[in-house]
Amino acid sequence: MTDVQTHADPAAPALEDSPETAIVHACDPESVSAAPLEARSSARTSRLIGIDVARGLALMGMMVIHILPAADAGGNITTAWSLSAGKSAALFAVVAGVGIALSTGRREHLVGRRWVGAAASLVVRALLIGTLGLLLGRVVSGESAAVILPYYALLFIGAIPLLRVPARWLAVLTLVLAFATPVLSHLWRETTVLPETYNPTFDNLLSEPGSVLAALLLNGEYPVMAWITYICAGLAIGRCKLFSRSVVGGLLVLGIGLAVAARGASWWLLEHAGGRAALEAAAPGSMTSTELSDVLVFGADGVLPTTSPWWLAVGTPHTTTPFDLLFTIGVACAVLCTMILLGRAVGYVLWPIAAAGSMTLTLYTAHLLLLDVPFMPDSATAMYAVHLVGLLFFAMLWRRDFARGPLEEVVRALSGSTGRWVAKHAPFIRQRSGAADVS
Repeated sequence: MTDVQTHADPAAPALEDSPETAIVHACDPESVSAAPLEARSSARTSRLIGIDVARGLALMGMMVIHILPAADAGGNITTAWSLSAGKSAALFAVVAGVGIALSTGRREHLVGRRWVGAAASLVVRALLIGTLGLLLGRVVSGESAAVILPYYALLFIGAIPLLRVPARWLAVLTLVLAFATPVLSHLWRETTVLPETYNPTFDNLLSEPGSVLAALLLNGEYPVMAWITYICAGLAIGRCKLFSRSVVGGLLVLGIGLAVAARGASWWLLEHAGGRAALEAAAPGSMTSTELSDVLVFGADGVLPTTSPWWLAVGTPHTTTPFDLLFTIGVACAVLCTMILLGRAVGYVLWPIAAAGSMTLTLYTAHLLLLDVPFMPDSATAMYAVHLVGLLFFAMLWRRDFARGPLEEVVRALSGSTGRWVAKHAPFIRQRSGAADVS
């Protein structure tokens, strides 16, 4: 859930809306845009419409997970679930990192006033998104959906130090985090009794703040400790020349290669290096053989047991192992780059999905609120169609007159103005960003 712009710095002392900025989104550190989607005809905008398309596809995939069944009548994983599980949420997070990069200097890392301003903007954005997530926790049952927004709030906070990392080191840091954070989480959870996961509310936060923080960091469906890897990967991608067809094509090949390598390595470790046998031996201490089989096919809910180090070799959805992280990063990179290339060629065809992708905070919130309303069809397929058609129709109508969604506008206004004010008035901070003076 990110912003797509040609150049927008939330921390710059004087930031003006530009007619050449591309599609915007509220979950990013700064969203600036001067016209609705169909009014933007510049080449630079059309080349980046694919980022909003990717975000729209991520929203559609998360709706699949919330509504459609994982298995068919024969117990086999469905195609829709296979395409969406783990990948759609990861795509959201990776594109969030891309948006942060594009809106904070693109290829430059931040220091000085610009970093302080960007940090302030991210903090405000995190507070607003986290507040919305905690409010949704009161009305959205854990059985219906795991609300991702409280996790996102912490991910935006975690992105603040990454803004200072030079672009050439972000890819290296992504690989380090992909291997290190799951191992550290495994070791930490091995010696710690963690609370059950649920959709947290303000009541939970006030009565048991430590438990809520532990659940969000370590054992929720989107554990922040490991998921910061997605933000780092997105920052690395966003620092690249995404207006260059050759660069985007190279990233597409890289993403496919990373996904294939990660999935292949996990398969070899489990099937040929003794991993599956070790897990079957360790499973009685934590789960039944049927539950183990389900984990190895359908995935988990964020983390795995700690009864064996071989759990780290699993690569199925939402297991948050090194191979799950690297596989979904590769898929996210490939999908994003494919959509950028398609956006350059046939952006008008993809406009409905891009319109939805430009206001996913609004549409995701509406989708969650609609999950438990009594007048929805009994058929899961029909219910998904109602959500999809209704939200796409709203997005297209809204974008005819407005540049961003209603929730996006509120978040953008508050976080953007805070970031600019802090960057302008921060005392004793030198005004440099990387090698370029603040303009």
